[in-house]
Amino acid sequence: MKSKPLPADPIIRELVRKAQSATMNRRALLTGAAAGATGLALSACSTGPAELTAAPDTSATDKLVRWDNWALYVDVDDAGNYPTIDAFEAQTGITVEYTEAVDDNNTYYAKVKDQLSLGKDIGADVVCLTDWMATRLIRFGYAQKLDRSKMPNVDNLLPSLQNVDFDPGRELSIPWQGGFAGICWNKELLPGGIESVQDLWKADLKGRVGVLSEMRDTMGLIMLAQGVDIAGDWGDDEFNAAIDEFSKQVADGQIRNIKGNSYKEDLVNGDTVAAIVWSGDIVQLNAENGNKWEFIVPDDGGTLWNDNFMVPIGSGAKSNVEEMINYYYDPEVAAEVAAYVNYITPVSGAQEAAAAIDPELANNKLIFPDDEMLSKAFVFRELDSSEEQKYNTAFQSVVLGAA
Repeated sequence: MKSKPLPADPIIRELVRKAQSATMNRRALLTGAAAGATGLALSACSTGPAELTAAPDTSATDKLVRWDNWALYVDVDDAGNYPTIDAFEAQTGITVEYTEAVDDNNTYYAKVKDQLSLGKDIGADVVCLTDWMATRLIRFGYAQKLDRSKMPNVDNLLPSLQNVDFDPGRELSIPWQGGFAGICWNKELLPGGIESVQDLWKADLKGRVGVLSEMRDTMGLIMLAQGVDIAGDWGDDEFNAAIDEFSKQVADGQIRNIKGNSYKEDLVNGDTVAAIVWSGDIVQLNAENGNKWEFIVPDDGGTLWNDNFMVPIGSGAKSNVEEMINYYYDPEVAAEVAAYVNYITPVSGAQEAAAAIDPELANNKLIFPDDEMLSKAFVFRELDSSEEQKYNTAFQSVVLGAA
């Protein structure tokens, strides 16, 4: 029997409280990381321009929004249409070009960073990127300031999410969805199941394990399995221990694939039997493929994250994007999206709207987590630019070695 969900505001408030309570103590930088893997890592820490000017807003004459997002991250019907996008287009006359262009934060950033640094159009008017990547874009001046007066529904943003360290007052970012990274397995091919990240290293899974190319999720789960509070006070020793484990499992052939959102194809075709994954993806894969996979947040812990709407500095469609964000902050629309994507919605009132759609939906702990699930979920602590470079370099050295 499913437990009665807590009210949405306290649930997300607790989620964010954990993020904001992360200890900010710093230790010495990781030593000995391979210099040959600095491509993405160094680009992550390049210095942004002193000031960029936002492109002129041509929304009044050009009714178009180009939206870059992750796979399986908006509602879609059996015919391949996007019902909420279609409804928005019908209501507003604004055309949305929706593209599943984001496989992971780093590879997407690597594709667009040169245009961003020059203040040029990147081919997208709105992107949905994770908090730590949103931090980078804001730090470098790559995001446009949003006009809250054009987005009255954003008053439905849960109070706990209205002020974050990287964007006080939410002037440059608006949350889209949040979620967990945990583990899953194919119930048909692994009927005994797994309970922990350590179970991924068992001999019978050699060559059949997948992990995420998002450093904070894969390393976060490995560190949690090693007893590290990833939201707290840790440094090089703890990260080194986890990277050693990761490197060993890759070198030994235990880990078959290290991927972004494309990991889902490996689960479907059977290349991987068990994996570190994102929560909502598994619900959708089960709906499409016959309930083959089980997802859990391990007792040792999983990661928490949030992805955010942002308007790149070179976009000329800011007002169109603001109108779209306003639409998605209607609780009924948010509930409709949540019913498909099964991620944590940031919209107050969405749980009540979800109950009207389907009471089971309102009880879904992946959308409206309860105390038990939240107690096992942690936000990877903020890294300064030097730490990000060093830790990403170490991680990418293993990823590139596995390619």
